[in-house]
Amino acid sequence: MAEVVIDVDECIGCEACVETCPDVFGFNDEDEKAYLIDGYDPGADCIEEAIASCPAECIELEE
Repeated sequence: MAEVVIDVDECIGCEACVETCPDVFGFNDEDEKAYLIDGYDPGADCIEEAIASCPAECIELEE
């Protein structure tokens, strides 16, 4: 199964992924960056939508 990867250096902290897919993505207020929630479901239906919603295009699926 594919794994979600966030390039935190490119993340602009808009929280679009968190709003779209809160069971997979969290937000670090201190760093103002998104992160993956431990134990997230890699098959969650909202992942593709979260990737598409990212204006920085810093989230991808890797095989």
